[in-house]
Amino acid sequence: MFGISQLDPQNLQTLGGFALVVVCAAIFTETGLLVGFFLPGDSLLFPVGLAIAGGFIPVPIWLACIVISLAAFAGDQTGYWIGRRLGPAVFNKPDSKLFSQKNVSRTNSFFERYGSKAVVLGHFVPVMRTFVPVAAGIGQMPWRKFTRYNVFGVVGWGTGVTLLGYFLGRVEFVADHVEWFTLGFVVVSSIPILLEVLKARRERR
Repeated sequence: MFGISQLDPQNLQTLGGFALVVVCAAIFTETGLLVGFFLPGDSLLFPVGLAIAGGFIPVPIWLACIVISLAAFAGDQTGYWIGRRLGPAVFNKPDSKLFSQKNVSRTNSFFERYGSKAVVLGHFVPVMRTFVPVAAGIGQMPWRKFTRYNVFGVVGWGTGVTLLGYFLGRVEFVADHVEWFTLGFVVVSSIPILLEVLKARRERR
């Protein structure tokens, strides 16, 4: 049964340096492939920062930030070109366990609300991380413009969230209650998508 102790970044110690490879693979899948929207994303980055601060992952924090940001950048670029090459047909699929038209509608609303800034802000919203790059490609957003916003997004998210975990992990109180802080971050990172769901329900009513 799942317990709060399973959120302890010390559990990443069993993977050693390979933990970073696993995290980067998850980040790439979430941001680059339409099947990755269910992956934990930033709820992985925060514990990685905590684990590096605690010495449980033997990797320099600067290297972790670079590799994670590159994985997110590669994923976003992959999603963009999938949308650019395949067009609207990518989103014209029936609902399944790995795809939902509701997520497409939310992505379109997100783009209408934030415009090009959605490429940056989408990194901080679960599900949007997966669908926004594809939608940008489908909408024929110029590649140079997408890439410019993309860089800001992956650095702010991939590096920013990881550093947040790292610096908080160096605070004694946080280190002594690391499972609770990790759980708290998971809850906080879920708030944006919950707000989007509530908004969608209000609009349907």
